[in-house]
Amino acid sequence: MIQEVDETRTTVRRPDAVVVGGGHAGVEAARALALMGQSCLLVSLRRDALGRMSCNPSIGGLAKGQLVRELDALGGLMGMIADRSALQFRLLNASKGPAVRSPRCQSDNVDYNARVVAELENTPGLEILEDEVVELIAEDGRIVGVDCARVGRIETRVVVLTTGTFLGGRLHVGDAVEIGGRVDEPAAHRLSASLLRHGFRLGRLKTGTPPRLHRDSIDFARMELQEGDASPTTFSYLPQPIIDRQIPCHITRTGPRTHAIIAANLERSAMYSGSISGRGPRYCPSIEDKIHRFAGRDSHQVFIEPESRSTPIYYPNGISTSLPAEVQEAFVRSIPGLEEVEILRHGYAVEYDYVDPTELDSRLMTRRLAGLFHAGQLNGTTGYEEAAAQGFMAGANAALWLRGEEPLVLGRHEAYIGVLIDDLVTRGVQEPYRMFTSLAEHRLLLRHDNADLRLAAAARRLGIAGPERLERSGTKRELLDRGRRLVAGRQRDGRTLDRLLRRQDARLDDHRDLLPELYEAPWDVEIRTLLETEVRYQGYVERQHELVAKMRKAETMAIPAELDYARVPQLRAEAREKLSAIRPRTIGQAARISGISQPDLSLVMIAIRRLEAGGSGETGRG
Repeated sequence: MIQEVDETRTTVRRPDAVVVGGGHAGVEAARALALMGQSCLLVSLRRDALGRMSCNPSIGGLAKGQLVRELDALGGLMGMIADRSALQFRLLNASKGPAVRSPRCQSDNVDYNARVVAELENTPGLEILEDEVVELIAEDGRIVGVDCARVGRIETRVVVLTTGTFLGGRLHVGDAVEIGGRVDEPAAHRLSASLLRHGFRLGRLKTGTPPRLHRDSIDFARMELQEGDASPTTFSYLPQPIIDRQIPCHITRTGPRTHAIIAANLERSAMYSGSISGRGPRYCPSIEDKIHRFAGRDSHQVFIEPESRSTPIYYPNGISTSLPAEVQEAFVRSIPGLEEVEILRHGYAVEYDYVDPTELDSRLMTRRLAGLFHAGQLNGTTGYEEAAAQGFMAGANAALWLRGEEPLVLGRHEAYIGVLIDDLVTRGVQEPYRMFTSLAEHRLLLRHDNADLRLAAAARRLGIAGPERLERSGTKRELLDRGRRLVAGRQRDGRTLDRLLRRQDARLDDHRDLLPELYEAPWDVEIRTLLETEVRYQGYVERQHELVAKMRKAETMAIPAELDYARVPQLRAEAREKLSAIRPRTIGQAARISGISQPDLSLVMIAIRRLEAGGSGETGRG
């Protein structure tokens, strides 16, 4: 529920947890805490902006779609809201192998935002306060409260920071700079100073957004039509209403004239004028970056995407920019179909503070202050999906910590969420982190179609997903097991169907006459497709599981918390410094820290054995 507060600066309440920031990370964290029985106060600069899509109005995409499905399997919010507010569904890489297929939807950003606000308003145990957190209050190495600009001190046992691009945010259009976390919204600067006073390592990163265009001024006839899928692949494992009419997107391209305009004005971009110090995302570069880095290319794709059914605003995906307004108008109107376009809002870059994520443990709790959790762009990531996944995990682990229970830490073989968090806390970031299928070494196991099966035990433990999701997951598993027995027991031309289906060109539908029961309720297309995939790739999946089992022997070798790396002779200074700072829980996690070598790991393993034998952990000299 939304709580109005008095303007007087005083301690107004003592919730179990305070979540700072109402973006995609914040709403998932606050909702998870409340649904796990903790009283939670969500503090946001603007309560009407909760869950707002400040950039691309889409959810999912390559590897990101897997994150959203995993989030939904655990009981998160994003998948449900995305399905209900969708404008168009597409399964990316549908013609490629199952490990790299990913669902994506174009969402109505007005409807999405409204649905998030309504969901949070009706979440028991959750209150929303419109204010700015300016100070973290700690005693004896533990968080005990926050100080707000309007209402003053709020005492609490847990704080989850999800500040997005608002922490020290500055907006850039050419040489014009203004303070803000996004257009027409203020930034939070005093909290950065508080983090520094507590000893946290801060850096600067950058992201950006393209200009927004008026629908009625776009010549769609000059562009390639991109329709949605006839059979939508949705995100939520709960049944959702499917939209009756999908809105098409369109594709156009930049050309030599566009590139010439940008190249002639490159030094006027905030990215190249020196006014921005933070690094931007390598895999989602501005149009200036594309022209500069790929000078040999004469064109780049631009996706023209609707933002809402209720507004005429279109989003030109692929031309994020911080060039001056007049330059933006010139190069945008050089693109086919946009010659007469009306620009409703110019693109801009936003530079913001982040905290080195290696300051966190695998729960996303900071090592400096017990009870303080970080999630989202504060940890150096980019993207709604990465933020939401972190927010959910931070909120869930904060609730478990308050209960005195073991944390939920997902392995790299269990979920993309596990890959994401492990990468952040062991490797840190040098640029905004974006999830890709290539980052997951076990991606054949982490498909979008089996997230509910992979995470059923974790979902059951947290208790957020609800009985319907868990029941549907259990039914799905039973049907798959029955289906495997059926295809293994039926033959055609002397060969069992499970062997026939391992050929790439074989389809389950080609053998419908032998398996009529698979085409009756409760079977459906989704389960038949999953069965076909699992049978076809059974050998590969089994080898992946064998590899995981071998790796986990080293992966799970625990490193005692009391191990003093300073007392491990012959350990290189760089290794000693990084291991002492990050404090990995296992040898496997230590192995993924940038700069840690195999000889370093061998010395650490010897020290562990000496500790377990009752020694000091010193390995001896010579």
